[in-house]
Order: sequence, then C-alpha cells, then structure tokens
Amino acid sequence: MKVLKFGGTSVGSEEAIRQVAKIVQSQVDQVVLVTSAVGGVTDQLVKIGEVAASGDKVYISHFEVVKVQHEQLYYNLIENKPDDKFYKIIEEFEDICKGVFLLRELTTRSSDYILSIGERLSSLIISEFFRTEGIDITLFDSRQYIKTDDHFGHANVNFKLTTQKIKEAEASFTRVSLFPGFISSTEDNQTTTLGRGGSDYTAAILAGVLVADHFEVWTDVDGLMTADPRMVKRANFIEHVSYEEALELSHFGAKVIYPPSIQPALEKGIPMTIKNTFKPDQKGTLITKEWDDNKQLIRGISSIKDIALVTLSGSGMVGIPKFSYRFFRALSTAKVNVILITQASSEHSITVGIDAKDANPALKALKEEFTEQIASNHIDPILVEKNLSIIALVGNNMRDQVGVSGQMFNVLGKNGVSIKAIAQGSSERNISAVISKDDLSKALNVLHESFFLYATKRINLFIIGTGNVGKAFINQLVQQFTYLKKNHQLNIKIIGMANSKKMIFEKDGTPLSKWESTLANGAKFDKKDFLRHMYEMNLRNSIFIDITASDEIAALYPEILKKSISVVTPNKIAATGPQVDYLNLKSMSKKFGSRFLFETNVCAGLPVLSTLNDLVRSGDQVHQIEAVLSGTLVFLFNEYNGTTKFVDVIKKAKELGFTEPDPRLDLFGSDVKRKILILIRESGYTCEYDDIELNSFLPQSCMESTTIEDFYEKVEAEEAHFKKLYDDAQAKGSRLKVVAKYKNGHGSVGLEAVDATHPFYNLEGKDNIVLFYTNRYNDHPMVIKGAGAGAEVTASGIFADVLRLSQSDI
Repeated sequence: MKVLKFGGTSVGSEEAIRQVAKIVQSQVDQVVLVTSAVGGVTDQLVKIGEVAASGDKVYISHFEVVKVQHEQLYYNLIENKPDDKFYKIIEEFEDICKGVFLLRELTTRSSDYILSIGERLSSLIISEFFRTEGIDITLFDSRQYIKTDDHFGHANVNFKLTTQKIKEAEASFTRVSLFPGFISSTEDNQTTTLGRGGSDYTAAILAGVLVADHFEVWTDVDGLMTADPRMVKRANFIEHVSYEEALELSHFGAKVIYPPSIQPALEKGIPMTIKNTFKPDQKGTLITKEWDDNKQLIRGISSIKDIALVTLSGSGMVGIPKFSYRFFRALSTAKVNVILITQASSEHSITVGIDAKDANPALKALKEEFTEQIASNHIDPILVEKNLSIIALVGNNMRDQVGVSGQMFNVLGKNGVSIKAIAQGSSERNISAVISKDDLSKALNVLHESFFLYATKRINLFIIGTGNVGKAFINQLVQQFTYLKKNHQLNIKIIGMANSKKMIFEKDGTPLSKWESTLANGAKFDKKDFLRHMYEMNLRNSIFIDITASDEIAALYPEILKKSISVVTPNKIAATGPQVDYLNLKSMSKKFGSRFLFETNVCAGLPVLSTLNDLVRSGDQVHQIEAVLSGTLVFLFNEYNGTTKFVDVIKKAKELGFTEPDPRLDLFGSDVKRKILILIRESGYTCEYDDIELNSFLPQSCMESTTIEDFYEKVEAEEAHFKKLYDDAQAKGSRLKVVAKYKNGHGSVGLEAVDATHPFYNLEGKDNIVLFYTNRYNDHPMVIKGAGAGAEVTASGIFADVLRLSQSDI
C-alpha cells in the first residue's frame, strides 16, 4: 500500500487534477490518497472570515468568488453541474460566514470550520472526477478518523483514538481511498484543523497507522534542493537524505515538507519520497532512515528569511535559578515558537531566534514577566533585534568532521557577513548562524560555492577605468572566459563598469561582446552613486578594480575595503601616500576580510610584489634593492641613438601606449619614485615619498613645462643635452638606465651609465629588472626580469590579481 499526498498547486487547476489522475492510475499498489485545498483557496477563506468578522458585507463577493471557482472546476472536469453533496458544503459555508458577520466575531472554532471548506470541496470534486475516469475510489471524511483535542487552529492528535478509527476504516478501502488533508475533529465531532502543513501531517498519520510500504509527497518542485533555488541559481537536486537531515532542512526553511509530517513515517521507518506532480518521471528526493556515509559532507544549506533575536541579559541572572524557566514559559504562554537558542556560559544572557511576526508579542510577554527585575536593574531591558535571517548547514556526515564550522565562518567573514548568533546541536547535524537579512543571498551563495565544490564560483567585478589598460583587461577576460569556466570553475562577471563620463550596472553581468556600446548609453558617472549601487547589490566574491590614475578614486579604497570588497589596482597613489595611510589600508583589509592587491604598481605584469611578499612571509629580510622600474624609460634610452630626436622617441613611446597619457609622469621620475617606495614598504621598512632622492636627467626648463605640448617644445629645444648624455655613455662603452636603489635606509632614483658587466646593460625593449639582496640571496641577488610596460602586460597583471583572489576565499 502507498500513501500519496498532493498539495495545493498539484490540485490547483483542471489540468493539474487530470495529471494527478494519471499518476494515481499508473500506481500498481493500492493507494491511500490525501489532497489539499485548491491552490490559493485557503488564503481566500482566511480573508473571508476576517472580512465577515469586521462587519463588511464585501465578504459576500469573496464568498461568491470561491463558490464560482469550484463550480467551474467541477463542471470542467465532470462536464456536468455540481450535485447536492457539493451544494450542501456550500450552504454550510454560507451559513457559518453569515453567522460570523452577524456576531462580528470570528472564533478559532468558527475559523477552523471555514478553513475546512477548501479541502472538503477539492476532495469531493477529485473523487467525482476519478469516478468518471473509471477509477475505483472511495471518499472518506477525515474528520471522522483524525481525532484531536479542542485546540482549534492547531489541534493535537489523539493517536490512540485516531489509530482505532483508521484501522476500522481500512476494511472499507477500495483501489483508491481518498482523505481530505488538514481537517480533523474533536471526540464530539467539532471540526478542527491540524495547522500549517496539515495535509502532509494527515498523510503521514495515515502512512504510520497503516504501516504503508511507501509515502509520497507530490508537489510542484523536483524534491529537496541543496539551497533555496530562488536565491542560489546553482542549487542542486538532492537524491537521498536521512529522516534527521530532512527534519533539519525543513525546520530551517525548506518549504517542501513540514517537520511534524515526517515524524509518523520516521517512527515506523517508512520510506518517503518528494516528487513533482508536473514532472512525474523525475526521480524525486528519497527520505529514509539510512544514508550513505561516503557521500556529500553537507546535504544542504537551509534558511529562514525573516527572524528576530530576543535577548534576556543582566548580571542579576548569574547563579539565580528559574530565569530560563520563566523566560521560556512567558514565550510559550504568548504562543511564540522558538527557532534557535543560544546562551552564554557565564549565565549572563539567553538569546532566542523567533519568527519576525512574533517579535512584538514576545517583547510584551517578557516585559510583563520581568517587570520587577528590569525596574530594579537586576536585568537589562529586553533586547529585540529585527531584519535578521538564519542560515543552517545540514548533514549527517558533519558529525565528528573537523573544520566544518571553521570553513563556514571563514567564508562568511571573507565576504563581510557578520554573525549575530550561533547554535549547534549536540547531534552535530546542524550548524546555524543568525545574520543580517540583507546578507542572506550573499551568504547562501558563498557557502554553496564553498561546500559544493563542483559548482562554478561566480566572481563579481566592479571596474572604473576603460582606457587602454581597461580595454585590454576586458578583452583578456573575453578571451579567457570559456577556459576559466570550464577548467577552473570560475564564472567572472563584470557587474559594474564606469569611465569618467558614464557608468552601467547589470546584476547578471554586462554582455562582454557589446560592453562599449552599452557603457556609452549608461547613466552619468558619479563616484558616490557607483559605490552606492555596488554596496546595495551586496554580491558575494566582489572585487573593485581601479584602472585609473585618479587620486579621487584611490581615496575611495578605505570605504570599499570596510565593506569587505577586495581592491585590485595598477593605480600607485594609494600605496604611495603617507605611510600611515598605507598601513591603514593594509590593516583594514585584514580587519574586514578583504584584500588590497596592487601587483601592477611595480613592473606591470611581472610577479615582483608577490615574490617579495613570499620572501618576507617566509622570514627572509631584504637589505638592498637595485632596479630598473620604468619600461617606458628603458624603451626611450634603448631607442634613442643620438640621430633621431629625443622628443620624437617620446612621442613614439606615447603612440605605442608605453607612457602614461601625460608622458611627463614617466620622465619626471615621480613614477619610478613611487615604485621604489612601494618596494621599500613591502620589504617591511618605513619610508615616505619625499625621503627618496631624485636626480632628474631632465634640464630644469623641461621640469617647468606647463602642458604636454610645452614639454615637447622644451625637450626639443634641449636636444643637445640629451645628445651629450648619450655620447658620454657611448664613449665609455656604457648604456643609459634610470636606476632605483635602496640600501641602508636610503632610497634614490637617477640616470646611470652601466657597463657591459652589469645585469642592467642588456635590457631590451621595455624590459624591467629588479635585484633583491636578502639574507638568503646575499652574494647573488634574486633577479626578476621581463616586460614592464604596455597595456597588455599591465592588464595581464590585473588579471593575475583577480585570479589570485578568485582562487582563494576572497
């Protein structure tokens, strides 16, 4: 024998009920069928009762809507007008509503009777339709068999009497025996209801009493999912869970089943399956007593969207008995259900999580209970915190597994999700955390990505700056997008993008094939609006990329890092400001779980800073640095041969994208000063920008230029100066290089003529080179050499930082 339960959506239309008939006809075993009210009808009935009790005659029109809806459904299925049994229920419905209207009072008893109408009408229509389809079916009135106390609205089942009644009815079972769900009655036959999830409970009671071979819950989803698919697009279908796991998942928000509905099946060890009425060939989720120890550590991540925390605290509680008893008694009396409990070991506080709608009744009840203690300052005023959610990791295999909670909290912390309260049962099947409701979607997604490793990890980028380097970076992302997704499970999306004029935001990612035209039609750029949009989207794994040379954008980093959003940038301004600001950025990135990566600040795409960081972290100490840090200047002095004018070589470098938009930034030496300053600071030393000595190779007239064109004119006028520098070096068999140095606390930048024995002599094109002299690399320095200028190279360095973050927990 099988027990099949069909929910409201499964019987919500003519087509759905026809589908139910096909499913029932396909069953080989004898079937006990339980059905809910037509989808949406119970809510309509609640409204009718409330409107009638308010004395508003408009309840009549609502009544007519429900009546006509069922008449039409009856006629469409059976192709005939409803019979007397149908209209008897309608007359009872009308009479009770009229009584509520006249008395201006809706008692819980009257409410239960009104709510019972939905299941009574749907089960009658279904049974009549099944008969026309040739199905041998008998309709049983559940009120005669499911017996309860008189706790109207959420009656408690008298299992001894109910078992007796169902066993007596079993002798009358036919091929299909239909019981309306949700409804029941007292011993003196007053209609009651079983509360939320009542139809599931009816089916579970029948399955338990009849010791059914299988219990199936048919709904509008394929089964249990690893997370709420409305929030986690990559949520996966769960094929098999244990009863205990299903109880935990359903308690914390999985709406497919209701916890009490599992209990009767659990007690008898009856296998249970969640199936989709509209996809009957789908396997569904099997729920059994046993589970596979070798499968997924975490079965699912469940959540409750809207809860409140209520805290009783105060030094007067310590060592005093009965505070907990009185606390929970007051909540119980106020009919407030407790979802989560956590208590400090110091006995100084008790915190519970409750449904948000119960916050005010809970506060009122607790204030009344502890009025005297609050007035005498023995305990603090009752604290209620709202706009919170619960997330819960669920899985039998979490038991005795080291590191699960650590991984959970680390992932949440890295994404800026603050935890308000934590609870874990001794069964170790569940770890629950209370977080801000605004962070729920982000938290669910990062946890899902972390614990279900086969899922692609989504990275959300927010970019300001779409010049040469920005374009090159986006083009590289386009080229690598498919490869990264397939081979590294990284789905990198550009969510926000801006230049100095326009900005756009696309929650699902900007179409990379037409980003330029999309940006051109975007909103006017405003840095405050850009940040506001980024913060409000509150996406996990977010990275802010600054590809500008703007001090205004660099000034935004502290605020961004505080939001637990990592920063990647080739912009040197932030890392070369006052030492205290540099250290503050480093400190904030640690404090808020974000990262501040600026590999491209020095030598573009070369792994200079990452290598230096590895040396320092491993305990080595840098005591001397020699470097050629400007690919632009290397190119200029390699290209200049004393015949082509120096100004023409500068212009050529600018056309090739080897210089900053304003070449003076490269030639004045300030860029190289910033780079050696960063190397000094990353080596662990204190240094300010003005501490570094700059010996410029430019004549004073060039240094005093007011515009780029003015600069070009003055460089051209000083050609003899540059020719002499070149000729003097050639005469000594040397080459000109702008060299940055640090030793014994002194940093400098200046033009040097290096001979053929020096590592800098053979630098070609736009190559950079860095020599690190350390405790380990003393006689022979560590050498890093390669291309250090150009949009493509810089973009690849930015890309490397993004991937470095993407492949960590960010």
